[in-house]
Amino acid sequence: MTSCNVVHEAPVQRVAIFGGTHGNELSGVFLVKHWQENGDEIQRTGLEVRPFITNPRAVKKCIRYIDCDLNRVFDPDNLGRQITEDIPYEVRRAQEINHVFGPKYSNDAYDVIFDLHNTTSNMGGTLILENSRNNFTIQMFHYIKNALAPECCPVFLIEHPNLKYATTRSIAKHPVGVEVGPQPQGVLRADILDKMRKIIKHGLDFVHIFNEGKEFPPCTIEIYKIMEKVDYPRNKNGEITAVIHPSLQDQDWQPLNNGDPIFLTIDGETINYEGDSTVYPTFVNEAAYYEKKQAFVKTVKVKLTAKGIRSSLS
Repeated sequence: MTSCNVVHEAPVQRVAIFGGTHGNELSGVFLVKHWQENGDEIQRTGLEVRPFITNPRAVKKCIRYIDCDLNRVFDPDNLGRQITEDIPYEVRRAQEINHVFGPKYSNDAYDVIFDLHNTTSNMGGTLILENSRNNFTIQMFHYIKNALAPECCPVFLIEHPNLKYATTRSIAKHPVGVEVGPQPQGVLRADILDKMRKIIKHGLDFVHIFNEGKEFPPCTIEIYKIMEKVDYPRNKNGEITAVIHPSLQDQDWQPLNNGDPIFLTIDGETINYEGDSTVYPTFVNEAAYYEKKQAFVKTVKVKLTAKGIRSSLS
């Protein structure tokens, strides 16, 4: 008997696992290439699971991207842009990916896309949530967090009117970002690889159990919601004049209070955080974000509650 607090969701039929959205984030590249050769580990009964390299040219060169960031161009303007000789490679690639795994916002889009990323920041195994009202994804994250416990598995909500970006995975009905670090660009670490692999295993297990008809009761998870991006101090020429303070380095997801050190100048001057309330920084000193003029992201802790869910065909 199904409770009135339970939402019937369509069963999941197609799942994609993306690696190489950024060509120098090697854990996802390594795993996806392995699963393309031997996919037994990711197969689940009654489910199509497709591992896919999203930016093969960047992967071949072991660089983040060729012309522009693939993980920022899945917006309507770029997906609908006319193909010309001078169109950026990643925009052309986004249209190809949208054709295969989308179209975005359509009933034909893939049900779930896991998009595998590495960060140079000390974020651990982080799950990235795009929609605070997606009951299915929140339930999945709740399941993964419990499966990994006592190991920490932060959830980062990027839903924001000005800061949310058009990700590669956003073409799916249920997009799942997987961000695991710290790992240098162009490097593989066994411990980071293992964390990513476990997250995918538990995510696929959740989908399988859901498809079999298990009812998941309402749940609540603690998440970190993006609030603001913080740039480095700069001079009049736009050059960085201070680095991340040692007290903040590697302290992703830890509380940052008014007066705490955040930057250190070359002359040894400490620049402190000024704020009315406690925030939780993440993507601290991320190497890829120097070009985006971002030293770290401020988040706040909030709780999200998902309704109970059950497969509509069970």
